[in-house]
Amino acid sequence: MVDLSIVNAKVVGYEGLQQVAIASGKIIAISSKLNVIDAKSTIDLNGDWLSLGGIDLQINGGLGLAFPDLELTDLPKLKKIGDFLYARGVDGFLPTIVTTSVDKIQRSLFVLAQFISTQEKTERTAQVLGVHLEGPFLNYQKRGAHPPQHLLPLTIENIKRVLGNYSEIVKVITLAPELDGSGQAVSYLKEQNITVSLGHSLATAKEAKEAFKQGASMVTHAFNAMPSLHHRQPGLLGEAIVNPDVRCGLIADGNHVCPTMLEIILKASNYDKGIFIVSDALSPIGLPDGVYPWDDREITVIEGTARLADGTLSGTTLPLLVGVENLVKWGCDLEKAIAMATESPRKAIALTAIDIGQPASFLRWHWNEKKHNLSWTRIN
Repeated sequence: MVDLSIVNAKVVGYEGLQQVAIASGKIIAISSKLNVIDAKSTIDLNGDWLSLGGIDLQINGGLGLAFPDLELTDLPKLKKIGDFLYARGVDGFLPTIVTTSVDKIQRSLFVLAQFISTQEKTERTAQVLGVHLEGPFLNYQKRGAHPPQHLLPLTIENIKRVLGNYSEIVKVITLAPELDGSGQAVSYLKEQNITVSLGHSLATAKEAKEAFKQGASMVTHAFNAMPSLHHRQPGLLGEAIVNPDVRCGLIADGNHVCPTMLEIILKASNYDKGIFIVSDALSPIGLPDGVYPWDDREITVIEGTARLADGTLSGTTLPLLVGVENLVKWGCDLEKAIAMATESPRKAIALTAIDIGQPASFLRWHWNEKKHNLSWTRIN
């Protein structure tokens, strides 16, 4: 028996209006030719878009808790963060540990490993899908807000120190490939089934191309903490844009990257191959604007943008799906914008996009033509 039939839906990645059948909490069919008569209930989307929930591959904390500061006593707070993110349209996320001491990285990884092993597999909380290590193997000159005293040389020995016994839960690591004198770091991480993302880097196009050949497949917050595109020196970003196997993350808050530059990269790239958006949200997400602690420093949050005392841009406190709304407001195609928060990040870490057998955790997206406004609601 079909529990729910969703009809007249535009489904991301499918042509024309679709009918989606759900049974026991999973998608059992997606078709433009279905005729599910015996469904217990039916929802008519009247041409609205349907997608899975968002996936945030770069989020640094939430509700006042920074992921590099995790203690075992924070396990209940991690659950609250998952609930908070789910209420904002996110199905899963990678807690991101920015550059800090190896001891603190290990402690945070231990806590996250405990949480992952015991988290409830429910449909009403965002799941911790693994961990994103943003550092400590970053270029000093492109460190941004990362504390310089904890940056490390990129060696196999240091990688092993940082990963410790937790390589299985680390899904993504951001590094600067030009720091790898041996040329073995990317290959080693790929052997550990860790996705290598290039960022906080001064890599030349040649150095980036070599890293991509070795198995790097992502770029962390494109445009930020890397050289700008140059007509004679395309650099890391230029090499990533022309490589069909490389996926680029973007922060779509309007401050990290100018909307015009976002339009340039979207037009220059095939979004289907993996242009995705991240929140890059810091621990004050879910809290009002103000001044908050950030490692041994402070950040000031004004209208969702966080900066250090010297003005260095350090992140946002805006939820992931605000980026979708911004992209559409700036002229991006609606389906592409939705896909960049839902489908593309799933593909970036080898998760299944919307398909048969997936948990039926849906977002309904409605475009109000009169108000020129995009909104979304959960369908459970």
